[in-house]
Amino acid sequence: MTQHSLSGLWLVLAGFFGMTGVAAGAWGWHELGGDDSIREIFMMGVSYQLWHALALIGVAWVSSRPETAQSKLPTIAGGSFVAGIVLFSGTLYAYAVTGIVPVGGAAPVGGFALILGWSVFIILGVKAMGKKS
Repeated sequence: MTQHSLSGLWLVLAGFFGMTGVAAGAWGWHELGGDDSIREIFMMGVSYQLWHALALIGVAWVSSRPETAQSKLPTIAGGSFVAGIVLFSGTLYAYAVTGIVPVGGAAPVGGFALILGWSVFIILGVKAMGKKS
């Protein structure tokens, strides 16, 4: 993929996760209103999904920069955020709706993926600080 198509991919994914996060939040708030603890679990999934949809916009921006054109780091960050959203938020959604954890350990792995994505941003920032203008 070219630098611009990767940037576009991250924007598409950001839009998708932003859109579905808002829809999930609206649905969960209204449909899960009978049990505050279940609603809270579901809404935590929504919150993490929406914050990381915004992070994917950052990935799109970083991946469009000439100085990161040859780097795999933006792709690692973006992939980590996507995996984290699916595993972490997806597990919380499934548990809140069904009462069953679909895949044991998926939420912690998803949380680790989200942390990895942010860690890659730190590496990108340190590398950018070390570049001479």
